[in-house]
Amino acid sequence: MFNGITIEKLLLIALIAGMIIGPQRLPRYAAALGQFVRRARDFARSAGSRVKEEMGEDFDDVDWRTLDPRQYDPRRIIREALLDDPPTPPVKPQSATMAPAGAAAAGATTTSTKAPPLAVGEIPPFDAEAT
Repeated sequence: MFNGITIEKLLLIALIAGMIIGPQRLPRYAAALGQFVRRARDFARSAGSRVKEEMGEDFDDVDWRTLDPRQYDPRRIIREALLDDPPTPPVKPQSATMAPAGAAAAGATTTSTKAPPLAVGEIPPFDAEAT
């Protein structure tokens, strides 16, 4: 069995092709098919040797089985990617000296130089480049 094609199927295809082409043209088509197969084999062989020449000594060190796309399972790749991440540090609870809860929820970071709290009714500064 050749990748799902059985010998019986190949013989049936050859028989139908022989009947369609006819006995007079069959030798000419068979010779053309043989020449095509030879050229394709030579092309594949020369391409392989050209790749070996261009890659040099590193070509022998490559493990080609690991690069086979048929071995990749997207579920396994995603699972491994999610499990390989380093654990995130735990979030420390805010103390009374830290920024107000509204600022922490908005994504503001606390630094060592704190701005003085705003007076009641005072408008906070606006940075047009930050938005």
